Amino acid sequence: MKQLPLLFFVVLLLTSCVDDTATTKQKDSSYVFDSKAVPDVHLEITEEEWNTLLNYYDQNPNNEESVIATLKFTKEDEIDVIENVGLRLRGNTSRRRPEGKKGELHKSSAPDWHHASFSIDINRFVPSQRFAGLKKINLKWFKDDAMYVRELYCYDLFERFGVWTAPQSSYCKLYLKVGDNGQTAYFGVYQLLEAVDTEYLSARASKMGRPEGFLWKANWGANFSTADRTKMDIERVSLSENYEPVYDLKNRPEELDAARDQLAEFIRSYTTLKGDAFREWVVTRMDVPLFLKTYAVNVLCGMWDDYWNNQNNFYFYFNSDGRFYFIPFDYDNTLGTSQIMKNSGTQDLLNWGNANHPLVMKLLEISEFRKLYIDYLHELCDPAKDLFSYGRSRYRILKWHEQINQHIANDTGEDMEILDQPASWGNCSFYRLLDPINNYFVIRASNLPATGN
Repeated sequence: MKQLPLLFFVVLLLTSCVDDTATTKQKDSSYVFDSKAVPDVHLEITEEEWNTLLNYYDQNPNNEESVIATLKFTKEDEIDVIENVGLRLRGNTSRRRPEGKKGELHKSSAPDWHHASFSIDINRFVPSQRFAGLKKINLKWFKDDAMYVRELYCYDLFERFGVWTAPQSSYCKLYLKVGDNGQTAYFGVYQLLEAVDTEYLSARASKMGRPEGFLWKANWGANFSTADRTKMDIERVSLSENYEPVYDLKNRPEELDAARDQLAEFIRSYTTLKGDAFREWVVTRMDVPLFLKTYAVNVLCGMWDDYWNNQNNFYFYFNSDGRFYFIPFDYDNTLGTSQIMKNSGTQDLLNWGNANHPLVMKLLEISEFRKLYIDYLHELCDPAKDLFSYGRSRYRILKWHEQINQHIANDTGEDMEILDQPASWGNCSFYRLLDPINNYFVIRASNLPATGN
């Protein structure tokens, strides 16, 4: 047998390395947030680090301290292992202790697991580390949504309707192993959710522009009515502190003063300009059709804990040219789960929220923008389009349930079945998403404003 030259093996090895690199580079966020797949997410953590996480929660449930873990992401028999990632708890009302009671450490023989939401910070301890181009991945349990679908449905509808500012979302199955000798616990079906961060901005640079602007998170009270600089700050949450400003700057902290000036000027102009002067200004500072598309989806889905209504739960971004982008966020309490308003299925879509919250109301005072908004509402409800209509929505929900219904039972013993009902604390417990009786999609679409309004 003829012996092959050494150079052949060198070339073969180099070619193999290039191919592996190319394969890795081809993975982007769409690989993770894939609505047609339900990947396995395994978190492995030492017992010492897990106990530290529990201790952090006991000191301050709202803390944002991370511990070290390993992430294993399995999709279609392909396994990606990312070591030394940061793991922390996240969420507002969904934030819980994931094991035991206050003061208790991990019990390897009989652990008392609880559903909780997590944030995986891929580059927390290895700054250059990424997975599929992502620095962070959020894992969210389906608190108060026995249908396992509300937030996923909303983000999918945003995408279908061309609202590219919405985060990406999909399902996964979550597993947790504590310690080398511990048993792997199955936490059930979770939601994978894209973090709104600098990587989010980079992924949308072709539409938003270079990711060199200012990204803000809006907390309760963000009504854009007053340009109060004292409410524009940087969040400071530690093991002993909970400081959450109304407008929380999420990037470029060294330029806080410049960011404050820009936001204050935007609010002053938005609230004081009138008539033609306002129209001419706003079309240069906002993508008005995109914003109205966003709000058409928002109100049809019954998002009451939002900017217009509860002055809460959204991000926004000023790009390097000073153009404002509204970023929708947090849609688990929707599709019939409501509280503040009397009935989110029949609420007037032209007067969805507080008239003193100007971002929407001032636009709707202009006839061409009002008509555009109403046209978007009707387009979304058109049964010929695969958007919000009952038949199309029911079909999509059933397809998603086919993916997950065999994986709902889990080792926490919580949220163990899919039920067609809103959250128990809501004020419209009669709404259903699949049943035609008291169907949210049907009732919401039957209460559209007339196109001549």
